[in-house]
Amino acid sequence: MAKSRIEKSPITFTPDNLAFVLQMMQSEAHLMEYFRETDEKGRYLYWDQFKWRIPKNHDVKKAWLVTKWCRFTKRKHISLNDVSGESFHYCTPDSLQAKFYKIAKLSGEGMTSTDTIQQKFLISSLMIEEAISSAQLEGATTTRRVAKKMLVEERKPRSEDEQMILNNYLLMYEVKALLDVPLTIDMIRHFHKIATDGTSENSVVPGEFREDNDIVISDGVGGEVLHQPPHYKEIENRLEMLCDFANTVHSGEEGNAFIDPITKAIILHFMIGYEHPFADGNGRTARAIFYWFMLKHGFSFFEYLSISKLLKVAPVKYGMAYLYTEIDENDLTYFLYYQADIILRAMDELFNYLDEKGREFEEVVDLLESSTLADNLNFIQKNIVKKAMKNPGRIFTVKEVTNAYDVSENTARKYLKILASYKLLAPLKEGRTVKYVALADIKDVLEKR
Repeated sequence: MAKSRIEKSPITFTPDNLAFVLQMMQSEAHLMEYFRETDEKGRYLYWDQFKWRIPKNHDVKKAWLVTKWCRFTKRKHISLNDVSGESFHYCTPDSLQAKFYKIAKLSGEGMTSTDTIQQKFLISSLMIEEAISSAQLEGATTTRRVAKKMLVEERKPRSEDEQMILNNYLLMYEVKALLDVPLTIDMIRHFHKIATDGTSENSVVPGEFREDNDIVISDGVGGEVLHQPPHYKEIENRLEMLCDFANTVHSGEEGNAFIDPITKAIILHFMIGYEHPFADGNGRTARAIFYWFMLKHGFSFFEYLSISKLLKVAPVKYGMAYLYTEIDENDLTYFLYYQADIILRAMDELFNYLDEKGREFEEVVDLLESSTLADNLNFIQKNIVKKAMKNPGRIFTVKEVTNAYDVSENTARKYLKILASYKLLAPLKEGRTVKYVALADIKDVLEKR
């Protein structure tokens, strides 16, 4: 949806018209009893949606004036500006603070749940999910099944789409390795280089900023421009300011300003998209920096969240969150709400996934416990049996078990050999490599023991 297709706000708060706005508010202040930053359902709406949700007994434009005023008086400006020099800002209505509180609370609960060996291995494949979803969001078409197989078997990519997925997987590991260092332009380049290595989309040069202004964000329909990124000659200076913002302490202590870490991480995500410093791969780089900041500030549970999966489902809403911010006086609150909802949905999916996988595992454990093998198999071996029972004919390799369960190749090989000795898997030799096939009669084998 292009800017011209969205009805513009009939009221803007600029230095030139503030005196007029104040004069208007004097006569409409009584409406603050009915209208605040959000509507009665806690929604932070832009004018194009707001105007349809006002009771018929109120004047829509007056209601919007009061709503905008409430937002204006609670603005928090940050040290980052748009291309015209106007600062970005945001506010944190009660409904947004409630979302951030829930994210923090669920993150803590999630970390507690991953303390167990069982939960740790159940979620071990989720970094793969984010790598695949992030690539698909950028246009990769490889199926999830093929992509997972490539990653767990450490097979070389056979296409550029598979290369993109491998890059994202490696990028997440690099993000975790750099939590103790500040954000720098070199780090942003480094993340981008990993994300785009071996790809050629939009003639991207891994780790190199664009050298022209040909990149524009259009509506994809009529070709109408939605966003013109800053001039390419300004990229380094603007990213230097972004790094300063990221590295500045905003704890609210010793006189410094307070910015919630979740808010700050989302702003960093937004700004990389806004600056659009690279010819391609900006989204992947933005998401990497978001994860980096969250993990750096103690939200370790985010290692297992896939936000790209949900962004991919509704890319238009993702774009609109950017657009509302830009057309409504650089109000980042729209993007904060959108991203907070995405995070909460990702968390909900993760907890549901853990519950489902936990139930599946317990069913296998119950069957194993009634067999003579109960005390002979550890958690990893039982988990392999669970997968084997679900997918007869499935191939297990030493590399797959090594990567999935974070054990050495010798340990993985030992676990698979033991399962084969109990006739739960069948060894299959291919040259020097031994693979293990899931047998169709595993349940019968267990019931006889």
